[in-house]
Amino acid sequence: MLNPNLDDLQLTKEEYARYSRHIILPEVGLDGQKRLKAASILCVGTGGLGSPLLLYLAAAGIGRIGIVDFDTVDSSNLHRQIIHATSWVGKPKIESAKNRILEINPTCQVDLYETRLSAENALDIARPYDLVIDGTDNFPTRYLVNDVCVLLGKPNVYGSIFRFEGQATVFNYEGGPNYRDLYPEPPPPGLVPSCAEGGVLGVLCGIIGTIQATEAVKIILGQGTTLSGRLLLYNALNMTFRELKLRPNPVRPVIDKLVDYEEFCGIPQAKAAEEKERANMAEMTVQELKQLVDRGAIGAEYILLDVRNPNEYEIAKIPGSVLVPLPDIERGEGVERVKELLNGHKLIAHCKMGGRSAKALAILKESGIEGTNVKGGITAWSQEVDASVPEY
Repeated sequence: MLNPNLDDLQLTKEEYARYSRHIILPEVGLDGQKRLKAASILCVGTGGLGSPLLLYLAAAGIGRIGIVDFDTVDSSNLHRQIIHATSWVGKPKIESAKNRILEINPTCQVDLYETRLSAENALDIARPYDLVIDGTDNFPTRYLVNDVCVLLGKPNVYGSIFRFEGQATVFNYEGGPNYRDLYPEPPPPGLVPSCAEGGVLGVLCGIIGTIQATEAVKIILGQGTTLSGRLLLYNALNMTFRELKLRPNPVRPVIDKLVDYEEFCGIPQAKAAEEKERANMAEMTVQELKQLVDRGAIGAEYILLDVRNPNEYEIAKIPGSVLVPLPDIERGEGVERVKELLNGHKLIAHCKMGGRSAKALAILKESGIEGTNVKGGITAWSQEVDASVPEY
């Protein structure tokens, strides 16, 4: 429970009217609303989770909100990142978020940090705030946020989303577990697909983000039972909630400093291995592929293999391509399918941006099948060759 000095803090007549439904709650009351006004919260990320939670924190009367983000608004964000609007496409997310927050609550102090959170700046950024909310979507930043909260002794309100599933909990609160108790070691890079690869149901973000906002408000008020020690699992497709118990690991490593979290998660090593692998892999540009398509070579001399998922193939396809999803190739059945398709033809492979097709070609090479990767994938095809092919 946070204990600010409320003696000199007063609500205005307008604030009494604005927060009247809060104030008449016995669990909130005038003292609780003053606590919300006195509170300061740092939100890392203004994406799918940050959008709804920032809206509700501002509406609840949080007096000071810090926002860390370095991205710009993209049209692909708008189906789930509801704090942003079409008019803000191409502009900084933190500016868009601040604009909307002040429309909801003009008395809120909004601090903007248009930067990538790093081991060099994270402690200084987080230090002035009562608690931190993790709205990020990558493992290095999640470990960084966790370790910063441990070092500074601040609660960490956590959430994550993927496809139709989400999870939420509170870390580092009143002796409870932290993120490293849930994930002692990061998964290998690339094992967990990003939302850009796997997709995400837009309204799922609202549910998990609002749960995070609820936990933050409860911590400030000192009311109720938080999710500390409990991992809440939500499946939107089946509309089910489950809980897993979390406990501090008595033998976990002591966190006494910040480290290189990209290195810790193996990302530079994975990139180096991928670059080495691709250095020995034949590649072509989408312009070179277009020449083959125009002269009728696809299907006659070459098999153009699309290794994306079937639903992606429905959205957009390159003429003459044949779908064999990467998961099928990884399981082995796709390798046999490719062998059947080739039948003396040369192989070209593509995906959305070139990463998955490179992985597929590396697997096929182990079975004696050589091929050429399309740089930039169907995204480059759409941008540089045929603008009528939808981007997603």
